[in-house]
Parts: sequence; structure tokens; C-alpha cells
Amino acid sequence: MQGEKFTLMQYNVSAILGFIEAGQFVIPEIQRPFVWKKSQVRDLIDSLYNGYPTGYIITWKNPDVHTKDGTMANGKHILIDGQQRITALMASIVGLEVLDEDFNKDRIKIAFNPLATDSDKRFAVQDASHLKDRKWISDISEVFKNNFDPFDFVFKYCEDNPKVKHNEVNNAIIKLKEIANRQIGVIELDHSLDIDEVTEIFIRINSKGTALSQSDFVMSKMAADTAHGGNTLRKVVDYFCHLAVKHDFFPQMIKDIEFEKTEYAYNIKWLAKDNEDIYVPDYNDMLRVAFMYSFDRAKLSDLVSLLSGRDFETREFREEIVEASYKKLCEGIKVFINEYNFEQFVLAIKGAGFKSSKQLNSQMTLDFAYMLYLKLSKDFSIQRDRVKHHVQKWFVLSTLTGRYVGSPESVMSRDIRLINERGFINFFNEIEASVLSDTFWNISLPQKLETTSTNSPAFNTFLAAQINLNCNSLFMHGTMISDLINISGDVHHIFPKAYLKNNGVEAKGRYNQVANFTYLDTQVNKAVRDDAPNIYFGKALEQCENKKIAFGNISDREAFMKNLEENSIPKSVVSMTVKDYDVFLAERRGLMSQLIEKYYKGL
Repeated sequence: MQGEKFTLMQYNVSAILGFIEAGQFVIPEIQRPFVWKKSQVRDLIDSLYNGYPTGYIITWKNPDVHTKDGTMANGKHILIDGQQRITALMASIVGLEVLDEDFNKDRIKIAFNPLATDSDKRFAVQDASHLKDRKWISDISEVFKNNFDPFDFVFKYCEDNPKVKHNEVNNAIIKLKEIANRQIGVIELDHSLDIDEVTEIFIRINSKGTALSQSDFVMSKMAADTAHGGNTLRKVVDYFCHLAVKHDFFPQMIKDIEFEKTEYAYNIKWLAKDNEDIYVPDYNDMLRVAFMYSFDRAKLSDLVSLLSGRDFETREFREEIVEASYKKLCEGIKVFINEYNFEQFVLAIKGAGFKSSKQLNSQMTLDFAYMLYLKLSKDFSIQRDRVKHHVQKWFVLSTLTGRYVGSPESVMSRDIRLINERGFINFFNEIEASVLSDTFWNISLPQKLETTSTNSPAFNTFLAAQINLNCNSLFMHGTMISDLINISGDVHHIFPKAYLKNNGVEAKGRYNQVANFTYLDTQVNKAVRDDAPNIYFGKALEQCENKKIAFGNISDREAFMKNLEENSIPKSVVSMTVKDYDVFLAERRGLMSQLIEKYYKGL
């Protein structure tokens, strides 16, 4: 029987932090960035304070792999699992700055109340109140500094908090500092394990923890592969996604001299000046699009296997597959980062009326649409000037039907296969005929609009329809829906919330129906107040007769009726009261569906 390929050790927190500071424990490139919430850091400190178990840390002995700083491990212990806990300890106890999800450096400061008897109030994420309240130690890292004098601290603390007993404070400080002596189990993986085995262990360990995507494992595989340029490709993905979120990351990127020498560095510099926020891909999106484009597959687990050299038919692993896979992935990434491709795709989505990131529901739908744009752009059977049209239609169809919401990888794989087999036009016509029938427009879509969620795909598509059709906001001519979504506008209850509640419609799910919502100019919203629809719509109609403007700027009856139509509001609203509310909702859902249908067929 083969022996175990790991050794179980015990180290205290102080020793582990010392190993990190001395560079004996290092973080590999296969790990993720710090993703814990600050409250999780607080809970970890509280667990250590109380002597609760905090899980094992796993390291890998003597591997010859790259670490996050680009150097080789050279016999050091590589941290395979436990990065989040270690980073949390370094941040809270040592005072290390961490890079948050928006790529900003941030200090995580944990406050401590020595007098607290309730564990829920003993530790807290520091805020302004802890700086003012003398009962709190605003930052526990001060206690763990070498120059911290517990005697002086307790004396001053009791001066600031009269009637507090010295021994109570002293005991609390002693217990706090005992965190440094708490034992943490360390599993050391044997040096004989190769990168594939370690990556597999990493996957299995994290399969029931914080969800890891297959893209994490692709990034792991790429980071460890220098023979085929995988480590450089990983940097392309990483840097592109950094720049997409935070443009001022650019000066940091160009400090990577080796990367600056590559063609990729030049090819992504444009992103530092790009201010669009419609499509902000992370590395999961980028890898998925590149993979679908180059491999005609959608399951990223397949990419992990291909980069490992797996032959899906023979189940053998061959070097030539690794080489070919990296070459194809490289092609996909190059096409993805191309400035012209990216910007033209964004223009296509915005041209369909999706002008704000608030209108987007599914990143998967965006990913497939971008892949489709790239595919159709090189398909000579498609007219060049029709590519955006086809992408827009598919994006809206996919959004309305939730095509890539459930089991997205399987659906994407099937769609890619059918597009390749039948050609996009034939495929599209078949799908459109089957999912966007008269039944969908007249029954299914109104039902989808029976919701309180302003983030529902149906409601967001309605807004896109209004934007695309250049609809004016309610009671206004010249103030467009697009202006209110992007700049300043209020979401108004057509049947005002207070009016409904005062008249017995008290359930939130009733008065917050999206069919009761419309965008209004702020000043108009204030003028309308909480009047019944028959009152304020009646006033709007009256001002068309007497030409005396009460609110808005419409003083023509024909223009008023057109304005109601633009906002899918039944004309009978001018006489409606609370007793007509359900009738109004049903009628408006039908009108909203009709507007969406008109918009879709006009794309």
C-alpha cells in the first residue's frame, strides 16, 4: 500500500505569520484574490479569541512553481488552501493592506471591546463610532506590535473609562494576545506530487467551500505552465480584467517589464482610456468567450482537460494536445481583447437600447452575444453590415426567454453545435419561431411582467425598448427615458404608493408591481405628489385644453395621447381610481408587451 502523501503539523498563529513574513510560506499563482467580507475577518478573530477550531491550512513542500510575485518557489512551502484565512490574519493582526475586489488597497481594521460580555459585541469591523468611543480598541493590530506595553495601555484605558477595574481590562488584553498562540493545523503535501495532482486537490478541497468556478482552475493551470506561454496568457487575462474595472491600474501594469515586452501589453493599453461600463468582463467571462470562440465548446471544465493534454476519445494525455490547446486559446484571447471587436460589440448592445449596466441581467447572455459577434464577424455568409443586427436580435431574444439562466453551459454548447451545423440564419429562424410565438407576446410576456423586481429581464427589456424607440418620459417632450436612466430620474408609482396604501392596497407585492412603475423627471414627480391617477392625469389633460402648464411641458392633446402610448399607459387612466387598479395593471402589462414586440421586430 502506498504511503500517505501528506504530513500533519501544528503551528501557532504567531509562527505561521512569521513564516509568511519571512517568505517561508508563499502564495502561488493558482490561488484567488482576497474575497472575504470584512465581517468574515471579524468572525475569524472572534473564533481564535474563544479557542474555536478554524480549519486546516494546506501547504506544498519544495515545488518548483511560480508564486504571485513572479519568482520561483525554490523549496519554500506553497500555500495551497487557507489563503483567505492567512490574508485575514495578516490584515487584522499585522496591519497588512489587501487588494479588494475593485483592486483598491484597503486596511481591514478590527475593533475590540475589552469590557464586552456579549460575544456579538466583543469584536467589530472598525467604523467612526469605534474611534470616538473610548471603550473600544479601534484597531487590534496595535496590541500585537512589538512595542505594545500592556501595563501602560491598561493604566491609560482605565483613566479614559472611570470605574473600570484594572484586572478586567488586563485579563481581556491577555486573552486577546493569546490569539497569537492559538494552534492551527497545517497539512504539508509531499514534494513528489506534481502540479496536476495539487490542482486536483485544490479543486476537491474547495468544492464545498466558497464556490470556485472552472475558470479558477484554468487560471491555475495557465499560471503553472511556462513551456507553452500559459503564464503570460494568464497575465493578459488578469491585467485586462483589472483595467476593465480600474483604469488607474495601468501604471502598475507597465511596471511588469517582461509583460511590457509582449504584443499583448500594447494590445490592451486602449482599455486604460475606455469608460464604458456596459460590458465589464472578469476572467471567467474572458476565458469563456475565448474558449467558445476558438474551441466551439462551452464547458470550461473541458478547457482544464485540454490544457492538461487530454484526448476526449482515447482518454489519454498527449503533449501535442497541450500545445494545440494553448495555441487556440491564445487566438481566442487575442480576438477578445481587440479594441475594434470589443467596442463594436458594446455599440451593438447599446444600440439595442441597453444603455446602462443597471439594465443587464445575465453576464452569461452577454458572453454568448460577444462570442456570437466574433463568430459572425468572420462568417462570410453573413453580410458585414448585418452582424450587429443579428447579435442584437439574439441578445434580446436570449434575455427575454432566460435562455442562459438555467444550465447555461449545456445550452451554450448545444447552440454552438447547431449554429455550426445549420448556419446561424437557419438556426436563428428556427429558435425565434419556436420561442417567440404569438402566445409568448400575448400571454407569456405579460405574465413575466407580473413582478415587483425592477431587475427582471422583461422590465429591463421594456426600458431598452423605450430607449431604442426614443420614447419621451411621462408628461415631457424632449426629456427621453434614456436621459432619466443614465442621469437623473425618479421611478414613479403611476398609482402612487401612499394613495394605494391609504385606500387598502397595503401589500408591498401589490403596489410595487413593475407595471405600476415609470421613469419621471424629478420636478414632475414632485408636482404629481400622491394624487389619484384620475386627478393628476386629469390635470395633465386639462392643461392641453387651457394651455396653462401645471407640470411637465405637454400642452397639446395629440401629443399627450402619444406620450401615454410611448409609456404604455392606457388612455383610460385619466378616469381611474383605486377600484380600477387591477384592471390598470393588466392593461398596462399588455401594452408593455406590445411595445417590446414592436421594438424587437424593428431591430
